Amino acid sequence: MRVVIADDEPLARERLRGLLSERDDVEIVAEAADGQHALHACAEHRPDLVLLDIAMPGIDGLEAARHLAAFDPRPAVVFCTAYDAHALSAFEAEAIDYLVKPVRAERLDAALERVRTFAAGRERHGEAGTAPGQSRSHLCARLRGSLRLIPIEDVHYLHAEEKYVIVHHARGEDLIEESLKSLEDEFGERFVRIHRNCLVARHEIVELKRDSEGHVQAVLRHGKQPLEVSRRCVAALRETLKHL
Repeated sequence: MRVVIADDEPLARERLRGLLSERDDVEIVAEAADGQHALHACAEHRPDLVLLDIAMPGIDGLEAARHLAAFDPRPAVVFCTAYDAHALSAFEAEAIDYLVKPVRAERLDAALERVRTFAAGRERHGEAGTAPGQSRSHLCARLRGSLRLIPIEDVHYLHAEEKYVIVHHARGEDLIEESLKSLEDEFGERFVRIHRNCLVARHEIVELKRDSEGHVQAVLRHGKQPLEVSRRCVAALRETLKHL
């Protein structure tokens, strides 16, 4: 079992490292002190399990888990935290187990056994979907074994193309392997649909206009060119703009 340990406390990482070192079937492939570095480590090493603290600086453990749910293959997540107040949120993020610090050897053994059961079930049945819960603060683009985290407030619009979504953002464009529908469900307060294959950040829309052929287009604050608005979305979009 390949494991990534993610905790901002060096002593907590040391304790987990010591407990895992006693197990011949476990290999620690990376350690991280925050959620962002944990995600990079998982993209690079493709672990079977992430032992994940919840309260970490920047991207916390709960948000990291929501990103990991979209990884393929998806690693199992076991939260290790000093507080039990996050238990419900942890299982909403589809964690396999929830360990309270200081982690005891017998509880870690039980968690590892649950991870093995999870892995065996995944091999038999496959899996799909992402974890529910609070909206993420970043999108995650996979880049040849690494990744790029895109702050959601930097996203101008999302355009679906075959099995990918192109994220147009303040620093350029990136591909993510998520469906436009799932992004709309998660970020519906921030984005509005203008076409079956396009979501636009509400604050990016400057005006609607018609081209020479009578088609409605959305002019964006940071767009290089207007985007086509489908006829079925025009009425709802005009209503949305009244309240911006």
